[in-house]
Parts: sequence; structure tokens; C-alpha cells
Amino acid sequence: MSDTVILNNNDMVISKTNVSVLFAGDSGDGMQLTGTQFANTVAVYGSDLNTFPNFPSEIRPPAGTVAGVSGFQLQFGTTGVYTPGAKFDVMIAMNAAALKANLKNLHHGGIIIADTDGFDAKNLNLAGYGETNNPLEDGTLTDYTVFKIPVISLTRQALADTGLSTKIIDRCKNMFVLGVLYWLYSLPLETTIEALQSKFKNKQDIAEANIKAVKAGYNFGDETEMFSQHGRFCVPPAQKKKGVYRRVTGNEASAIGLAAAAQKAGLELFLGSYPITPASEILQTLAGLKKWGVKTFQAEDEIAGILTSIGAAYGGALAATNTSGPGLALKTEGMGLAVILELPLVIINVMRGGPSTGLPTKPEQSDLLMAMYGRHGEAPMPVIAAMSPVDCFYAAYEAAKIAVEYMTPVLCLTDGYLALSSEPMLVPSPDELASITPMFSPERKADDPPYLPYKRDERCVRPWGIPGTPGLEHRIGGLEKQNETGHVSHDPENHALMTRLRAEKVAKVADIIPDLTIDNGPEKGDLLVLGWGSTYGAIKKAVEQAREGGLDVAHAHLRYINPFPKNLGAMLGNFKKVLIPENNCGQLLSLIRDKFLIEPVGFSKVQGLPFNEMEIEEKITDILKEL
Repeated sequence: MSDTVILNNNDMVISKTNVSVLFAGDSGDGMQLTGTQFANTVAVYGSDLNTFPNFPSEIRPPAGTVAGVSGFQLQFGTTGVYTPGAKFDVMIAMNAAALKANLKNLHHGGIIIADTDGFDAKNLNLAGYGETNNPLEDGTLTDYTVFKIPVISLTRQALADTGLSTKIIDRCKNMFVLGVLYWLYSLPLETTIEALQSKFKNKQDIAEANIKAVKAGYNFGDETEMFSQHGRFCVPPAQKKKGVYRRVTGNEASAIGLAAAAQKAGLELFLGSYPITPASEILQTLAGLKKWGVKTFQAEDEIAGILTSIGAAYGGALAATNTSGPGLALKTEGMGLAVILELPLVIINVMRGGPSTGLPTKPEQSDLLMAMYGRHGEAPMPVIAAMSPVDCFYAAYEAAKIAVEYMTPVLCLTDGYLALSSEPMLVPSPDELASITPMFSPERKADDPPYLPYKRDERCVRPWGIPGTPGLEHRIGGLEKQNETGHVSHDPENHALMTRLRAEKVAKVADIIPDLTIDNGPEKGDLLVLGWGSTYGAIKKAVEQAREGGLDVAHAHLRYINPFPKNLGAMLGNFKKVLIPENNCGQLLSLIRDKFLIEPVGFSKVQGLPFNEMEIEEKITDILKEL
């Protein structure tokens, strides 16, 4: 739905409830920076939003080619926004390759803002059009609204008096386009101007050039007659709960969640980490929180990262490590050590396409079975999965709470989509966060009975004996422990007992996790769409749209995967069919089938891309037609 508004200056402004925009160009065109600045502006303006940066794995892929296209997609609106949009309404194409790579996902009738300087013979040839087949001129785009702007040429004109080199001036072209888009969607420039002044505070000439470029783009939109017959647009601010908001990526939210958990528990936070795409920003974010007692250590490899964290956990810190698929493989022996030591440790795994190096910058949910079983020996661990960028905060916090209160390593799963995407976060009050109570053993006196480091409470949880505390001397190591005393034991019956106790402790985590609830739809019916992790937004929108069309479908989403919520089996039994969309080849499906002896319908996507709502809605429709 949209309304037409006439402003005092006779500009026609069309009000929209939501808009999806794609910035696309070469990896060197600054599309991620441009998209981020646009997202910051709409967030400050008050819109709800969801973003998806999509860029090549290579540091500098071949310029001008489809393989080298970098994109940043976002959707912003006045109502809840859960995905970056199945298709986008506006595409900024900085060259021919950007157009070719993304045209299929633009709504028919959508807007294309094309930099004509990026459609010369060289760029057309590199994109595979051929030197003489220009899609801007040959009728290919008749179904779209096309604005052809010589962005590089206009940027050079605007900055001709700055004294900067042509190379530096050309880098400002993305700001010119950003200014055009701000005008087109009636958005202010101030947020971007402040960001540029901060980013280039030590390079005033660069800051001024970029600011001048964004203003020139805005003025171009205001003064040219190019847009007059189509009008401008506006997206009114969303009606949100009052409070303090900040825009966060999933990685930032994960880092802040760990820091908040440490503060709540009264512990210092230690992160032992090795940089790996797409998880590195967790280390970078926490490195900036030293004033809150956060300690970060960039280790020489993934193995050292987890082992230093285990050492910190032994010393009484809230310990964490972060990684992605290949790094998780290297950490497996360390995770087993944390299991047998029974020390609190949070492992955040930001999943990406594999196997091996695979698709380093592309999301996938392909590490679920590894999270469940990827350790030698019987080494069970709780597994939690975040469902949105903001939920990465709460998932990391919950993982820390379980780790500390159950004396166990916990795997927290996110993925490249959640990690690098962003949305507004209502910053919670500390009072709103659940308490976290460390299981510290008190100091013992000389006449007290001998300390038993593996004597358990009713939850099978052992105490946390901090080294240096009088009377708490005990052995640690990877060899099997004797029950209660912690002495090295090779006794067969003792090993069987300790194996059972460690598994029972993890199973008892189910006593504190909430029952699974229906996110949308009936408690019983024809079809339940069961999701986990980053499929949440696409499933939510798909089910909403299917229900609006009269279909009998419901949606539930799992955060706790090991152990499952206690009521999961009963919920599954209330529906004739269960659909499980996953960015893998059916890993949750295998777990559900084995645990509950049902045959769900799998829906797999392993393209290095997240699901969109149209795909899932189509699958829902197909299944219900057969019932």
C-alpha cells in the first residue's frame, strides 16, 4: 500500500511501507561502505531494517567481471522487517557486471540507477555482454524504470577544485550515488556526514571530498528533471518500543552478549581467538572493550586459541573462543579436553560454506552435525543456535549462562548471514537479563574433609575450584578422572560412570530451557514449518504470507538443539506434515527423524545464499496441495 503526498514545493512524494535496495559494483567500489552508511541513516531515521552484505571471497577479484561483483542489500520499513527482501525494488549498478549478476532479482518495474561510465566497451566485454551490446540501450530493460547517470564524470566535476588526484576523486563516486538515493527516499545527510568526519578525522581533505560528493549527489537529484515524472519516495519511521537502539551486526551482538554475560556473572571475559572469515569481527569488537575488563588474545592458530581459553576458564574467567568451520575442525581436540575437564567455555562457530576452505564469505548451516558429534569419544555438549543478528546477543548470553552454571563447554552457532547482516537492537537493561551464578567452591580450612573436585550436585554439576584458593588443590588433564576425587583412573566401571554422568549433565540442561512455542499459526494443523538458525526471517515471512492466503500452516523455531526442548516431540505430533528448510543437505532433519521416528519433508539450499520467503512459501504451497 502507498499514498501520494504533495509537498509545498510541488514535489510528488510516494509513501511506502517498505523498500528493498541493492548496492552493487566492483569489490573496489565501496559497496559495503555505501550500504552500511545507508543502513545507518535509515536506522537513525527510525526505520526497521535488515541487511545482507554479499561479496566475493577473493581479496581483489577480477575487476569488471560478474565474479568480482560485491553487493549490499537491505530492506527498511515502517513495520517488522525480517529479511533483506526476496527481491529488491531498487538496484544501484555501478557497472555492467553488477547489472548482469543481479537483474534477475529485481522486481519487474523496479528502479535501476546505473552509472553509465561503468557501461563502456571494456566493462561490457568483461561482463559478457560484448562490446556493442549495451543493456542500457538495446531494450533489455524496458520492464524497469532506468535512471542513467554518468556518476564518475559528475563526481570528477564536483570535486575538480579539491586538488586531489583523479584516482582519489573516483573513489568518491559511491558517495555521489548515496546522495542521489538519499534525495530519492527523502532521507537526511547528517548521519553520513558525521560518519565521514569521524572515519577520516586525520585526513580532512578526504573527508571533505566525500562530504562534497554526497552533497553533490543529493543536489543532482534535487535539481535534475530526470526524476520529476516519477517523484520521490518516503518510508515513515517504524512504531517501535521506546528505548535506546543501536544497529548491530550478528558478530557485534555476539561479542556484546559475551561481555554482558561476564558483567552479569561478575567475571572477567577472556577470548582466545584466531582470525577467520566470517568470524573475525567478534575478536575485533571485544578488543575494543578493555575498559570493561575484557581480555583478548590473538593466538598463532585455532588450537592455541581454544587452549588459552581453557586455561582462562581454569583460572576462573568466563572463557570464550570464536571461529568458523575449518577452525572448528582444529578446535575439536580442545573441545574434548574442555568436556572431560568440565570447565565453562563458550565456542561461537560462525558457519560458512564448505567443505575445506569452501566459500569463506558465504553462509551455510552445514556444521550442525559437527557441533553435535564432531569430537572423538563420547563428548556431549549443549548446542544453541541464534536466529537473527540481534538474537546473536541473546544466544551468546544464554550460552555463557549454561556454560558457567553447568560447568560445560557450549557451542553457539551463528552463520555468515547473521554475522555480517544487521538490524536495530533495543539495548536491554541489565535488570532484564537473567542472572548468572558461577559454581565456585569456597575456601576450605585445614580441618575440613578433603576437597572433591568432581563431587556433583543434583544436576550432575561439579564445583568450580579456582587455583590458588586454599584447600582446593586438585589435578587436571585429559586423562579420565576418578569419580569425585578427580584422580587419574583407568578403571572400566569408573569410565562408564563418568561418561554417563557427563552426558546426564548435558541432558539436564533441558530442565531450564523453555518449551518450544509456535511463532505463528495454530497449535495443531496440516503443516508445521520447523526451522533453526538464520532461516528464521524467511520462514516467518513465508508463513505469514501463506496464512494470509488461507493456508493451514504454522511456524516454530529451535534455539536449543542439544538438548531439544522437552515438548518438541508432542508439538511435532500435532501436525500432519513437518517441513524443515535448511542451508545444508538435511542435518536437522536427520536429528529429528532419528530422535522422534517421524519423516519430515526436507528443503535444502546449499548455494552460499540464505533462503528467501518466496522459495519457502512456494514449498509450503506445494506440500499442502498434496494433502
